[in-house]
Amino acid sequence: MTERMSSPNANQDEEFYEKTLRPQFLTQYIGQDKVKEELTIYIQAAKNREEALDHVLLYGPPGLGKTTMAMVIANEMEVNIRTTSGPSIEKPGDLIAILNELEPGDVLFIDEIHRLPRVAEEMLYSAMEDFYVDIMVGQGTTSHPVHFPLPPFTLIGATTRAGMLSAPLRDRFGIISHMEYYEEKDLKEIVLRSSVVFQTEIVTEGAAEIARRSRGTPRIANRLLKRIRDFAQVQADGIIDKKIADKALTLLQVDQEGLDHIDQKLIKTMIELYGGGPVGLNTLSVNIGEEQATVEDMYEPFLIQKGFLKRTPRGRIATVLSYEHFQYPYQTNLE
Repeated sequence: MTERMSSPNANQDEEFYEKTLRPQFLTQYIGQDKVKEELTIYIQAAKNREEALDHVLLYGPPGLGKTTMAMVIANEMEVNIRTTSGPSIEKPGDLIAILNELEPGDVLFIDEIHRLPRVAEEMLYSAMEDFYVDIMVGQGTTSHPVHFPLPPFTLIGATTRAGMLSAPLRDRFGIISHMEYYEEKDLKEIVLRSSVVFQTEIVTEGAAEIARRSRGTPRIANRLLKRIRDFAQVQADGIIDKKIADKALTLLQVDQEGLDHIDQKLIKTMIELYGGGPVGLNTLSVNIGEEQATVEDMYEPFLIQKGFLKRTPRGRIATVLSYEHFQYPYQTNLE
């Protein structure tokens, strides 16, 4: 193990681990059972008809496996996948170049599709519905439209902010799937699987502790596992048990409920500076030094789901559970 860790190929090893962490097929994908059940039916039906799968929209908080699911869908359909993101498509020509490379049945995956420029989004309408785009060729008086046919393809869009998608774009997705936070039992299984990939020895109780404090998110579970692996190698002969997991997570400022230092700072700011709220998102983000979008997309969904935070028309409110968790006396007139 020491030789591998000190090898000049360590970076390549880490890249290999990142790739092997991703499941390749639905049977290997842990969690998201409802999404998998529906997709299994849609994929099989499309393959039976020898058609491209209908367009898919995957939405939910960051780190839940939307990109991985897109790759799994392409593998299940036995087609190639082209990946890009909304911000990287700056003009229609960028989109045309990508569409031009698609083969019949291929998957085009656009991450952060809510950030797609409007002019590129409008070009997608005809591409998704009728598999063609009209482009203007030439300049001035010599310019003229050209009808550009496309092969049948599947667009998979991923977003953390489904509400920011325009209705015309959203309505063109035939399959809309909500990726939800993972249950602890699924996260434990993911941690145990990842530990094999990382060649790290872990006991069930250690995996359960990591799962319990991973915010319901596989990406966070794997990130924490990497860091706890370092603690274990230095302080516990490389074995991750509940004790070393708890010690490492405490040092990493991840508490018993999975709240990290930003979550804790957010809730404590609301209680200590604003009497528990209501407080506006802009005010809150300035106080904790985070962008509004970061607070809204990465922190609030988990805190709301766990019952620590409420959204109201007047602003954010810390709940009774927040007061109890951080041992503040609760004022009954807050809500």
